[in-house]
Amino acid sequence: MAELNSLEELGEAAGTAPAETQEAPVHVQKLDEHGRAYATGKRKDAVARVWIKPGTGRITVGGKDFTEYFARPVLQMILQQPLVAANRKGQYDIVATVTGGGLSGQAGAVRHGISKALTYYEPELRGVLKKGGFLTRDSRVVERKKYGKAKARRSFQFSKR
Repeated sequence: MAELNSLEELGEAAGTAPAETQEAPVHVQKLDEHGRAYATGKRKDAVARVWIKPGTGRITVGGKDFTEYFARPVLQMILQQPLVAANRKGQYDIVATVTGGGLSGQAGAVRHGISKALTYYEPELRGVLKKGGFLTRDSRVVERKKYGKAKARRSFQFSKR
């Protein structure tokens, strides 16, 4: 058995190249035939389908303007977070359809979809959006009700008599 003096020799002995020559995976642009990037976003029970293309910054959710669909300013702010973080506000037209859940979950689903679609259109934005936590699917969902319980964990009221 030969004696090894460095990690490079270990790589050569195993028949593999040193770590410096192996490159990180390169993300490529994913567009449909209309030049749009498509992504699916999810949050709680809501599922959003999102299409992004270059434009004037118009955001449409379910055929309505997003300020009309999401009336609360907090939900509008949640929707725009990935665009603000990537410094792309007003550069893309966004069309989204949302099903399931409530307004808060739907806003989170659209935000997740916008973030994923932005990375498909501009792969170099992935680092910024990942650092902001916009690409992670929030997996928290409502716990199911168990038998013998009033709700998921709450017991029925105890009666001594």
